[in-house]
Amino acid sequence: MSEPDTGNRKLTTLLREMGSAAREVLYGMTTYEWKRGLDRQRAEVERLFMLVTFGELIGLPILPPYYTLRLLPYALPLLHGWKRALACERDWTSLAELIEGLD
Repeated sequence: MSEPDTGNRKLTTLLREMGSAAREVLYGMTTYEWKRGLDRQRAEVERLFMLVTFGELIGLPILPPYYTLRLLPYALPLLHGWKRALACERDWTSLAELIEGLD
């Protein structure tokens, strides 16, 4: 009696794996590039926000320190990644994708 149960389990596992693979293929065909672009835009806006609020860390004061200190608890988790992103050397080819109309 245990023989048919293992056959059914194998079939359901195979169907689940095939369904998962089909979902991943459809996701890659439809929304992957869109999500990737949105993630890039979000990261750029986040870097700009950090530059405006904590620019004095790199010698570019834009906002008065009072407002910066009020925003510090919210921006503290992002501070380390922002410093690393600023220190990262960029090539002009990596920035070419940000230019509109360049396909």
